[in-house]
Amino acid sequence: MAATETANGKAGETRQRLLDAAQDLFVTKGYHGTSTREIASRAGLSPAAMYVHYPSKQEVLFQLIDHGHREALSALATAAASSDDPKVALRAAVFAFTHWHASHPGLGRIAQYEFPYLDDENHEKVAATRVEIDRTVRRLLEQGSRTGAFALTDVRMSALAILALSIDLVRWFPSRTISDPDVVAREYAMIVDRMVGA
Repeated sequence: MAATETANGKAGETRQRLLDAAQDLFVTKGYHGTSTREIASRAGLSPAAMYVHYPSKQEVLFQLIDHGHREALSALATAAASSDDPKVALRAAVFAFTHWHASHPGLGRIAQYEFPYLDDENHEKVAATRVEIDRTVRRLLEQGSRTGAFALTDVRMSALAILALSIDLVRWFPSRTISDPDVVAREYAMIVDRMVGA
C-alpha cells in the first residue's frame, strides 16, 4: 500500500509540474503558440513522458481552464452565501471573485482568453460552470431588486457588467501602481456598490 501511495503521489506531482509549465507557456505564448515538447521540457520531462499523464495538449488546456473556473465559482458562491442581506452578500461576492482573479492572474487569463480553443466537448463542460457563475450573481441582484436594496433596470446586463469588471482584471493586473489583491478587490466592491445603487 505504501509503495502504491508513493507512486500515486509522484504521479500527482508530475501532473502538477506539467500543468504549471503549461500555464507559464500559455500565458506568454498562447495555446496555439506552445508545443507539447515545450511543455515537457519546461517540466523537466521528455515529450513521451508527458503523454503518460495527459493524452494531448487539449487535455492540459481543459484541466487548467476547468480548474480556474471551478475555483473562481467556489470563491464567488461561498461569499454570496455568507449573508442574507443582498447588499452585504454582493459586496462579499465581488470582493471574493475579484480577489481570486487578482491572486491568480495567469490562470485567470488562460481561463478567459484561451477558452475559445477548447474542443466542443470540453467547451460544453466549462460553459456549464460559466452559466453557474452568472446565475450566482443574478440571484443576488434579483433578491436585492425585490427588496428594494438595489436600483436596477436590467438584472441580466448588470450581472454581465459586474462579472466583466472582475474578469477583465486579468488583462492588466498587476500593474506598476496596483499590485495588492486586497486593494483592488476592495475598490471593485465599492464600485459595484455604486453601480447597483446600494
